[in-house]
Amino acid sequence: MKAIECLKYGEVENLVLSNVKKPTAKANEVLIKIHATSVTTSDVLIRRMNEPFIPKLILQLIFGFGRPRNPVLGMVTAGVVERKGKDVTLFEIGDEVFAYGSISPTKRRFGSYAEYICLPEDWNLALKPVNLSFEEAAAIPYGGLLASHLLKKTSINKDDKILIYGASGSIGTLAIQLAKHMDAHVTSVCSGRNFELVTSLGSDKLIDYTIENAEKQLETYKYVIDTVGNSKSSTLKEQSKKALTSNGKYISIDHGTPLTPKEAFLNLKSLVEQEKIIPVIDSIYPLEKMAEAHKYVEMGHKRGNVVITI
Repeated sequence: MKAIECLKYGEVENLVLSNVKKPTAKANEVLIKIHATSVTTSDVLIRRMNEPFIPKLILQLIFGFGRPRNPVLGMVTAGVVERKGKDVTLFEIGDEVFAYGSISPTKRRFGSYAEYICLPEDWNLALKPVNLSFEEAAAIPYGGLLASHLLKKTSINKDDKILIYGASGSIGTLAIQLAKHMDAHVTSVCSGRNFELVTSLGSDKLIDYTIENAEKQLETYKYVIDTVGNSKSSTLKEQSKKALTSNGKYISIDHGTPLTPKEAFLNLKSLVEQEKIIPVIDSIYPLEKMAEAHKYVEMGHKRGNVVITI
């Protein structure tokens, strides 16, 4: 089968289109013919592997030294069940599904930068929402699960003020929608060019982090949710960490290992089917243009998700 392999850590040129062995489903697994996947910020972080020494050492302990242990990256899948193992009961051949290749910090599987992938039936795998295309379905799991992880650390009551830093990215666009579903009053931080997008998702107030003295627009918030983490900072971000009510809380995507439980995954599916949340797609590339897609995501200005068709 065709796949994109990361031959070693570093630049996008290390992402190479290859022919690799098609996987075989184990007894409790399904073989999925992938129609779409996505390039996430985490994918770029793993491919580059240019973190400071200690974080880099930890990452390479997890993913492999010099090159990824599994050279086929990607954890988001949308496709069709082609075969199933003898013990599989939840899915049938021909089912349209979507998935995220992590169910816990110790159970994760890469490999969606390819034509096929095998996943256990009891992982974050479900029938694709009927109201989404494969491309749209591929824009839900990563941002949705990480946004869910951040918001699970809150106890939002109706009209609580929250600020979302990095509101126009894959995590931020779903964090806005999930927070509005919880009846929060949402202030979104992003560049002015993305104001129309985040407003359409439900944002109540907007702050353009690119303008001078943007921090003067801050109010006080029950929660400040940082979807970007240490990869980006600004005076506004540093000031926002202090713009809290007396019982307020700053929550960063870099605080601890994100949890991706199946209940959160199935909740996203339900909310999508009810049209309570929608996917946001910036651009779509074919598998053969994976290096270009990575280069674009690495620039740090994508809106929502970058999707790959296979």
